[in-house]
Amino acid sequence: MPARFTLAELDAAGALLRQGGVLAYPTEAVYGLGCDPHDQGAFERLFALKQRPPTQGVLLIAADFGQVERYIDLAAVPATVLAQVRGSWPGPFTWIFPRSPAVPAWVAGAHAGIALRVTAHEPAAALCRAFGGALVSTSANPHGEPAARSAAMVETYFGQALDGVLDAPLGGQERPTVIRDALSGAIIRT
Repeated sequence: MPARFTLAELDAAGALLRQGGVLAYPTEAVYGLGCDPHDQGAFERLFALKQRPPTQGVLLIAADFGQVERYIDLAAVPATVLAQVRGSWPGPFTWIFPRSPAVPAWVAGAHAGIALRVTAHEPAAALCRAFGGALVSTSANPHGEPAARSAAMVETYFGQALDGVLDAPLGGQERPTVIRDALSGAIIRT
């Protein structure tokens, strides 16, 4: 089985991520799979676990705006839009922004933008702080299967192929976060 971490072991979970590990962790509604977005090897392992086409891209989750700011092409975002988005964070809101050159191509997939969320879910935010930055966040499930809602379900899906699991509570949301386009306000995922 993968290494199991509790909230008291966040430093070890963050170290696993910095060393190229793939870790499952609780988000607002489901378990997510995460890795360092700048580690292409870890990212490719994550996509292999999910059996997901690499063109789909993923979102990044963070503990605060400072962890995602560098991924946004700020020159392409009106100040009023940025203020509106920042007013919704931290919270269960994922926004797609024009991406900056800091976004690795493999993270965005075939998309022109980058999906970002500053989470209010403390276990996920604490993991981002322990890691030291934004993390990849994609539902913990093989492509086409229901998203895992427990550490045990994550282990059933992935077993030894996964490096670790942060065993902590989900955030109480019934469904994954809505994804909206920051510039137009259009809903991309309900």
